[in-house]
Amino acid sequence: MKFEIVTIFPDFFRGPLDYGIVRRAREAGLIEITLHDLRVFTTDRHRTVDDRPFGGGEGMVLKPEPLFECVESLKVAPLETRRGGAAEETVVLLSPQGRMFTQAVAQELAALKRMVMICGRYEGVDERVAEALADREISVGDYVLSGGELGAAVIVDTVTRLLPGALGNEASARQESFTAGAQGDFAVVADGTSVPDSTCGSGGLLDYPHYTRPAEFRGMAVPEVLIGGNHEQIRKWRRRKALEKTLRNRPDLLSREALSARDKKILAELEAEKEKTGH
Repeated sequence: MKFEIVTIFPDFFRGPLDYGIVRRAREAGLIEITLHDLRVFTTDRHRTVDDRPFGGGEGMVLKPEPLFECVESLKVAPLETRRGGAAEETVVLLSPQGRMFTQAVAQELAALKRMVMICGRYEGVDERVAEALADREISVGDYVLSGGELGAAVIVDTVTRLLPGALGNEASARQESFTAGAQGDFAVVADGTSVPDSTCGSGGLLDYPHYTRPAEFRGMAVPEVLIGGNHEQIRKWRRRKALEKTLRNRPDLLSREALSARDKKILAELEAEKEKTGH
């Protein structure tokens, strides 16, 4: 996978992309990251990349000329080809107005061979960039950042984790929070219900609690079920805890998942407990 990042602050990426899985993936040749300084593609002596918006308003907007010059110099596939899904590359505009970046979007991007990311700044980017240069807009969350650099770093890290060979254990990427279980990733247990086909799978819910040694720490003991060695019971316990944490912190995720009858029964029990205790 080749990542190309268009930014006015190329030095920003000297730290975030030089550690952990991203660094190892670069060293192994699994990914290539190239930074493009947008100011190189300006034509005036002040290297101007922004201007005031037509119609008035606060702040400055990134100009279209240097962005078009930069991206077109990278010899990307035609816009119609990229938007039609026929190209193995994409030009992404990082924007608060974009499609929400999720694990599912990351999986889409991981199937490509090349990704060009445009980091917005100031009050936004000239709309003609979104209309005629980028084939998709992506937002990393419902909040406002000073620019797209942090978002680009998040996307690089998330997508890199999904590439074959990037993780020491290939199953890890399928067993994390927000990774919905694909067909074949579930098993039927003794009571006939379907559960993630691993003691480590949350199946699209928030992750369940994790414990490690010592078995008791400051009076807090590891749940007995995790020590007993009964993998079916461990699956059930972890599924319940994943449902419990998701109900408490991200109930919106529950509507996205295909919940089993057993899941729904557990949720009803948890709701009843919540009403009884008040929390």
